[in-house]
Amino acid sequence: MHPSDPPSDQDLLAQHVAGVPDAFGELVRRHRDRLWAVALRTLGDREEAADAVQDALVSAFRAAHTFRGQSAVTTWLHRITVNACLDRARKTASRRTASVDDTDRLDRLMEPHESAEAPAERQDLHRELLAALATLPAEQRAALVLVDMEAYPVAEAARILDVPTGTVKSRCARGRARLLPLLTHLRSNRGADEDGRMERNRTQGPSVPPASGPKDSGNSDTAAVKGGGGIA
Repeated sequence: MHPSDPPSDQDLLAQHVAGVPDAFGELVRRHRDRLWAVALRTLGDREEAADAVQDALVSAFRAAHTFRGQSAVTTWLHRITVNACLDRARKTASRRTASVDDTDRLDRLMEPHESAEAPAERQDLHRELLAALATLPAEQRAALVLVDMEAYPVAEAARILDVPTGTVKSRCARGRARLLPLLTHLRSNRGADEDGRMERNRTQGPSVPPASGPKDSGNSDTAAVKGGGGIA
């Protein structure tokens, strides 16, 4: 590593173990956004997600000396975070049932930049996906969040969840099957909207400029409706 290059994640963790005061904080700054996204989508509740991430980071802080480098540091952090989420999901499952009609609560799940900048259609789609995810068992939800929403390869998701790849595939398949009835109408509505736009363009002729706007970025939320009927 060149002297001017930033330290790697593994270097930061080693520095933390050696007693460097700010090393762990820098590691957290690098990965907290994605850890937060995974926790939020897995638990479906901002307070629960915040508590799970805090629990996970405290555990990682204390257990840093046990890291042996058999996986990437980010994989290790995600595994601890997902485990904290699953622990919380299991504890609350018996006393609280997620509501798919609680629009206000689901609105609060949106990240601030998403709420402020995303088009209304995008917000509605994201809201419905979160509501559908909230109906799944925690283990299926975690697998789908990692593979379909965070775009982790199945093998990496398996390392994070500490289960065989076949188990991740099975959980994703069962989760998608359960989501299919909840998400099919989104595909139908999207297709109807596109047909309507095509018809308007045909009748208005080429003199009408196409609407400007951001291209489909391939975000996993959008791809969820396009592929496979569920989250693909």
